[in-house]
Amino acid sequence: MSEQTKVLVVDDDEVVRLSYQRSLQAARYNVEGALSGEDALHALEHKPFDVVLLDLRMPGMDGMSVLQEIKRAWPKSEVVVITGYPTVESAKEAVRLGAYDYLAKPVGPAEVINAASGAITQKKWALRKDLTSPGAGAASYWMNMQRRWLGPASPVAGPDATIDPSGESSRLGS
Repeated sequence: MSEQTKVLVVDDDEVVRLSYQRSLQAARYNVEGALSGEDALHALEHKPFDVVLLDLRMPGMDGMSVLQEIKRAWPKSEVVVITGYPTVESAKEAVRLGAYDYLAKPVGPAEVINAASGAITQKKWALRKDLTSPGAGAASYWMNMQRRWLGPASPVAGPDATIDPSGESSRLGS
């Protein structure tokens, strides 16, 4: 990863925060830490971060409030929520508020690096979308992801075919 990629790790648990920081530094990210939501917002006021890894449960300002403020004031920063108390409700709320990803602790070094890398990819696609026609970047991204996950569309079925769970294909509108 480029030295220019800036990541802010926000966690009140020093052992966790330093572990994430070391993992990301080893992957050549430029990393800083904050031990509270207030500290995170203060750091963001002084310089932009590409990615913020954010704990939900912290003393003072909770992670959801911090997430909401980050997406309001610094919408180009991607946020990955990492929590030791995962719930479906908090995951839905985090995504609704703009989190790129939601991970349940414990999170190992590879998962931390993959989450940061995925967030950077998301940010690059979002920036590319801003530079091209409306929706073009996202459409291209999803088409490429579909090809990677599912393989190319069947030439027999055609590009307007859908596939149902039974494996049958059909043309749209027929």
